[in-house]
Amino acid sequence: MAKPNYSFEKRQRELAKKKKQDEKDAKKRAEREAARTDASPPAPEPE
Repeated sequence: MAKPNYSFEKRQRELAKKKKQDEKDAKKRAEREAARTDASPPAPEPE
């Protein structure tokens, strides 16, 4: 029977955790950008 490679499994878990965190950060960043563009006052129109 093959011996389990715990180092590989741990690395895979770490990579999955990092990917999930990166996706979460990207989503938050996108929401902040959308809120900032929506909340910005419209530019005054020249008369």
